[in-house]
Amino acid sequence: MMTNSNESEVGVGEGTRVFLNFALTLEDGAEIDSNFGGDPVDFAIGDGSLLPGFERLLFGMQPGQRQLFSVSPEEAFGQPNDNNIQVIKRDQFDQDLALEVGLVCSFADAAGGELPGLVVAVDDSEVTVDFNHPLAGRTILFDVLVHRVEPAELH
Repeated sequence: MMTNSNESEVGVGEGTRVFLNFALTLEDGAEIDSNFGGDPVDFAIGDGSLLPGFERLLFGMQPGQRQLFSVSPEEAFGQPNDNNIQVIKRDQFDQDLALEVGLVCSFADAAGGELPGLVVAVDDSEVTVDFNHPLAGRTILFDVLVHRVEPAELH
């Protein structure tokens, strides 16, 4: 029976699975994502579900604890990088595609995955595409409520 009392004392850390509700908002109050009002999500610490900067903030939190964190751009989605803005020849795009500022296009990256890019300028010969994360340079408010913490199962 000691396992029940010990489980309730397990805090978030390496080797744990966390069940939580969260909300991500910008400093101006604009909501990015939230699962409050729904079932908690769960993930194992270190499995890549959360950015490391967000994950570290959870360490030591106990079941039932709710906290609001302010996450700097460096710990969240990084600062915008001018190298991530690329000029691509217009003829590299499908001629039927209505290119306009604000359009998000999907490009193949070097590893064969998909990389979204935001069209920021278009003229007859060139298209300027911003590959920075849309939240780069933004401070994110991370509201988290931990429901349960348990040892992560090793696979």
